[in-house]
Amino acid sequence: MSKLLVEERQIVIPGMELAEGMDYLPGEDVFRDGDKLISTKIGIASLSGRVVKVVPLAGNYLPNREDVIIGKVVSVGLSGWRVDIGWAFEANLNLKDASSDFIERGADLSKYFDTGDYVLSQITNVAGSKIVDLTMKGPGLKKLSPGRIIKVSSPKVPRIIGKQGSMISLIKEYTNCKILVGQNGLVWLSGENVNDELLAVNAIKKVEDESHIQGLTDKIKEFLEKSKSGK
Repeated sequence: MSKLLVEERQIVIPGMELAEGMDYLPGEDVFRDGDKLISTKIGIASLSGRVVKVVPLAGNYLPNREDVIIGKVVSVGLSGWRVDIGWAFEANLNLKDASSDFIERGADLSKYFDTGDYVLSQITNVAGSKIVDLTMKGPGLKKLSPGRIIKVSSPKVPRIIGKQGSMISLIKEYTNCKILVGQNGLVWLSGENVNDELLAVNAIKKVEDESHIQGLTDKIKEFLEKSKSGK
């Protein structure tokens, strides 16, 4: 008989048994040993249908195909751009993947994306550790306008976004800020005034710091309400 041995959002450690029986399947950072599912990392247990996974409490960003990330253009070449995505090696944004518009070869590419620009892009290919290819062709992918860029732990990104975007929608609602969260742990935000932006930053950091706590959405809502009322 299959049995889940941990609760949703319970903190687990490497080697800890999460479930037994063949009805449950191993997800990220979980492996099967006989009829048992075992955690490989310190993190938070998460159940999605029959899949048991662990959301790490810490760790560096690991590029994956189809990730939507925020990157910083660090150099402009003859046929594309190099982008810092928080990985050991820079990613490639080739001319053909940069825009749906026709760009002539030999054109001044800095007119499209210049050094220092931040872009919301998507990973299309990961070949080994050194080759990561990006595209700007997709819904919402674009060069980002001026705003604040903050860094969070990439394993905490799912918690910051929330189920079906619930957490980040809550923060947007109370701060009136536009917010974009990259799966690599970079967050762009822009508000109508400095106070709104700082409140959004503080709320995001609070989610990051307290991601292991149950009932976090209600706690963040209370924090935002008190902050807005000046209490």
